[in-house]
Amino acid sequence: MLQRTRPTERYARGCVAALAAVAALVLAANAGPSKAAAPDAGSRTTAPAEAEAAER
Repeated sequence: MLQRTRPTERYARGCVAALAAVAALVLAANAGPSKAAAPDAGSRTTAPAEAEAAER
């Protein structure tokens, strides 16, 4: 027959599960590409700089 779980054990398991969930969320949020690694899409141009300066 199974023994009853004490309330302190249940509380401790709940805290550990909550900490594990928060750690997983933090790691998942930081798993994406960093801003330094990804070039800015707005800075890319298809025309040379001289052509852009002439249009202005």
